[in-house]
Amino acid sequence: MSTVLLCVVLAACARQPNETAEFAADAPAAESLEVGVVSPPAADADADIEAPIDPAVQMASGALAQADPARRFVRTAQARFSVDDVYRSALAIEDLVAAQGGFVVANRIRSEIRGVQRHRIGDGKLLELTEYATAGELTLRVPSDRAQAFLRELAAQMTFLDSRDFDARDVQFDLLRQQLAFARSQELQQSLAQAVQAGDRLDRKSEAFAARERALEARDEARVTQREVEDRIAFATIDLSLHQPPQVRRSERVDPDAVFAQHRPGFFVRIGQALRGGWDGLLDAAVVVAMLWPLWLVVAVAAIGWRAWRRRRGAARS
Repeated sequence: MSTVLLCVVLAACARQPNETAEFAADAPAAESLEVGVVSPPAADADADIEAPIDPAVQMASGALAQADPARRFVRTAQARFSVDDVYRSALAIEDLVAAQGGFVVANRIRSEIRGVQRHRIGDGKLLELTEYATAGELTLRVPSDRAQAFLRELAAQMTFLDSRDFDARDVQFDLLRQQLAFARSQELQQSLAQAVQAGDRLDRKSEAFAARERALEARDEARVTQREVEDRIAFATIDLSLHQPPQVRRSERVDPDAVFAQHRPGFFVRIGQALRGGWDGLLDAAVVVAMLWPLWLVVAVAAIGWRAWRRRRGAARS
């Protein structure tokens, strides 16, 4: 019996090291599997981070660069973006416009106060903190063939582009309409000039003069409109809106309440003024009472009459 028990114990001891070795061999595989499961989220997190877009690419558009000899384009652009400093960027943009052969139509900059806080710092002074935001609006005219190059250089001033709108409108038919109107007015003016020079009655000549004046006015208006269209074709119109992050201005001011409290009279002086004021008030009340003497006279007569009436009534009852 003892021999059988000894054999069972030796078999169990021989099996235990084998199981331990198998468990140790399986552990790295499980560990590597766990790492494989955790790693994909890290890769996804890296994929969510996108590289910033080049501002020069954001300001590029075929609407400002396309060229077609058969068409006449009026190019316009609007952009809104943030900058580090509105005043410095406005000056830099004006320099860019001049370098491209353009000009500035309008330059408007304003600061809007968003909040003010005041704190007492002693010595009769206040610390004033003012939060304000600065924004600017510029209207520019740039040669149409250089508008795209100007906008690419403008991108260096931007810290963040809010929006941009580019438009290229074909006005070849508008320009043709103005040219035809000018030619028509020119022919009509020549016909009226011949009619005026021809011998005719005075009233008919007056009508011809009036018609010629209207024709000349229509001709001049057509010529001005044609020049305006040609100017809008030659120079693109660009409207820019600039803004910068809010800033805080720190300044020290006089505290009026502290100054008044510092220079007001002392305690005993104020007590004397209070007593004097009370006495003056009492005198004023006496004057008012004296002014009402007719009322007191009426009250006295009424009281005397009422007492006399009560006496008579008591005597009659007795």
